[in-house]
Amino acid sequence: MPDGIETLLTSEEASRVLKIHPKVLERMAKRGEVPVLKVSKFWRYRVSALDAWINSRLQSGSQACRTATSF
Repeated sequence: MPDGIETLLTSEEASRVLKIHPKVLERMAKRGEVPVLKVSKFWRYRVSALDAWINSRLQSGSQACRTATSF
């Protein structure tokens, strides 16, 4: 991150980080459920904002999150 400018992720890139489908992420963005920036007609995501959002969801317990998978 040169001089405080953070690279923004596309919906495709952010969805790979979160391991969800890009359309699911975009629906969440439209509903205001995930931190997002609208640049022209495109959704863009900051890694630091996504990380903080995930951590706040885990700490608050406001939504059930599975941290381990059992098959």
